[in-house]
Amino acid sequence: MHFLDLTFPTPAMNLACDEALLSEREAGQGGELLRVWEPASYFVVLGRSNPVRRDVDEKACHMRNIPFFRRTSGGGTVLLGPGCLNYSLILSIGPESPYQNLSTTYSAILQRHRQAVGELMGVEIQIQGISDLTMGNQKFSGNAQRRKKRFLLFHGTFLLHFDLSLIGQLLPLPGEAPEYRAGRPHEDFLANLGVSASALKECLRKTWMAQEPLEEIPLEKTRDLAGGFLSDPEWIYQY
Repeated sequence: MHFLDLTFPTPAMNLACDEALLSEREAGQGGELLRVWEPASYFVVLGRSNPVRRDVDEKACHMRNIPFFRRTSGGGTVLLGPGCLNYSLILSIGPESPYQNLSTTYSAILQRHRQAVGELMGVEIQIQGISDLTMGNQKFSGNAQRRKKRFLLFHGTFLLHFDLSLIGQLLPLPGEAPEYRAGRPHEDFLANLGVSASALKECLRKTWMAQEPLEEIPLEKTRDLAGGFLSDPEWIYQY
């Protein structure tokens, strides 16, 4: 598996990179890949079908000059920024792979992450809801996936040293939430792992045996997507 540690300076480019890498592999160019990246500024990312008015406090975001975007994968709306580590896995959907449908994919990948992070932290980690990793009853990682015919994109975020108070200022309580949340506000529901990004990167790299650096990046495709539909208000505000 290839490994790519690459963060672009803009949110749109970071989101577009995942799309470009997935499209490239679906077209028969390249194999499985683990990418990690660390945003330097705050921005909101809506899940594929989440309504802006329900999931984002637009006034608060505009006052702080925090943009928002919509990704192509499902899952909930999140605030990304300094203090979180994002990862992207692009995996083959072969006949013998454990990634034949949504549920088996979540189970296979999150079990690996549960064990790896548990060993890194020396604590028991749980999988709760559809796609959350938790310490006790507090979530530190949310995940989503997008599936094509030959490859899938599975990506998510790990909270490491994030300003959790900012989430409550910008995002209302979600319209849909797992039962274990029990109505808790963001600051009570979420938790930081408190480990360094470098330690978690190395943990993920070992977990996925991603040893070979990726040398060729689809930069032109990434720029096209970043300046195209991912930044188009019609795409962002479609719900």
